[in-house]
Amino acid sequence: MFMLGYMQDWDLRVSHLIDYAAREHGNREILTRWADGSIERTNWAGVALEARKLAQVFARWGMKPGDRIATFAMNHHRHLAAWYGAIGCGGVIHTVNVRLFDEDLIYIMNHAEDRVLMYDAQFQPVIDRLKPHLKTVEHYIVFDSADSYGALMADADGQFDWVMGDERDPCMLCYTSGTTGHPKGVLYQHRSTMLHAMAEIAPSVFDLSCGSVLLPIVPMFHAASWGLPFAGAAAGVKFVFSTTNDAPTLHGLMLQEKVTHSAGVPTVWLAMFQHLDATAKAGRDASLGKLRLVTIGGSAAPRAMIERLMKQGVRVAHAWGMTETSPIGTMGSPTPDWDDLSIEAQIDIVCKQGRVPFGVELRIVDDEGTVLPRDGTSSGKLQVRGPWVVKRYFKAEADATDADQWFDTGDVSVIHPDGTMQITDRAKDVIKSGGEWISSVELENAAVGCPGVAEAAAIGVPHPKWDERPILLVVRKEGAALSEADVVAYLAGVVAKWWLPDEVLFVDSLPHTGTGKIQKAELRKQYKDYQLKALRAA
Repeated sequence: MFMLGYMQDWDLRVSHLIDYAAREHGNREILTRWADGSIERTNWAGVALEARKLAQVFARWGMKPGDRIATFAMNHHRHLAAWYGAIGCGGVIHTVNVRLFDEDLIYIMNHAEDRVLMYDAQFQPVIDRLKPHLKTVEHYIVFDSADSYGALMADADGQFDWVMGDERDPCMLCYTSGTTGHPKGVLYQHRSTMLHAMAEIAPSVFDLSCGSVLLPIVPMFHAASWGLPFAGAAAGVKFVFSTTNDAPTLHGLMLQEKVTHSAGVPTVWLAMFQHLDATAKAGRDASLGKLRLVTIGGSAAPRAMIERLMKQGVRVAHAWGMTETSPIGTMGSPTPDWDDLSIEAQIDIVCKQGRVPFGVELRIVDDEGTVLPRDGTSSGKLQVRGPWVVKRYFKAEADATDADQWFDTGDVSVIHPDGTMQITDRAKDVIKSGGEWISSVELENAAVGCPGVAEAAAIGVPHPKWDERPILLVVRKEGAALSEADVVAYLAGVVAKWWLPDEVLFVDSLPHTGTGKIQKAELRKQYKDYQLKALRAA
């Protein structure tokens, strides 16, 4: 006889998050620093009211469940309200990456069939270029305009009941960065998003509570801002938003607002360190104030970066994930014996990408699909599955997973016996030399530890004997007198001899993707015919 448990039905819908935050943490402040330096303060109750007003307007415009409402904006409280308003009217919030090229932007918004586009005034020139090519957008809203967003707020009273439905309804659409071919859309569910948010607030993940003051540097258009706008509501945090991410502004906000938590890609912290060094030289406060937890993701964090933060008393959580994993896949957190370890041993642990939260499973396989052991040495293709991992891309005709729901991430990694995962490279970025693999990520991160190196990228170039050999492209720190011999001598003490780059080339800058990662594909294209000096001399 079939029997159900006798518990209440309560669909996992995202609207519950904003209701909870407004009801239980309504007075908890949410701050926005605009590009002109002005500060605007509201709270969770205020954001919830704005979200209901927006949902009311969207419904008036005829938005139907599942319709896409796009944003083209930086981090601010109005953007946050738009997320909950779009989802609350039954729609799908589509965050568009403002750093992409026009061609990709046009493709993404037409592929998504966005009906509404909300954007910051600073992007008006971009919108003007795109507008003639956008086939489905019916309404344009400027966030920071009294005549646009302000008029909508004045024209609605917020008396709106959230559209309810199944917890497996779609709620958010994020596109991959499209490093190969067109960007792909990942369509998150209410259920997957809620489970992800509840997992994120745990001490072993983002460690969030109502006492947290969170400055998310990761943009709201990048992989759902790592889920923080949802997790922040679940915890009732104080949000500190900034529409600009320059180091002086962020540092000032950290000190002024007593920020305890922050999250961003490694390049953000490289810029922050340069600012702190200059600040210290000028005799001003170069501390990080109340900051106690920094989450670094997007690409592997160099050891020198982790070491500097930890030696300033800040716990570093090294995260791994992707748009397809909502995006948290693993997170570094203190081990049971953490307090008994030396600082060097602690740094060794943090340099790895961490362990999975409950809900995520990982494995590594070889080229034939054989599952490899978790021995800390076997290296293979990283696969993932779980309730917030993609099954099929938006509008695709086939699943992106195998029959057992495993999704191939494109990363190469090892898994240690305790479950800690360590990315060794992207499969396409591994340097294949003499039948062995050289991790471009590890070589780059080692190089960034060399005094005078601001940023580094390692790629393989053709070699008649070894197939490929590494070259290292280095951006010097301002004013640094650094030679190729200096870099090689430093690396000789931290990497295997056969990993040493055959050449170190100094460049003014490195190309980055719209999410701050180094564009390896562009560098490989640029140097595909590069001939090493030793070969030219032969």
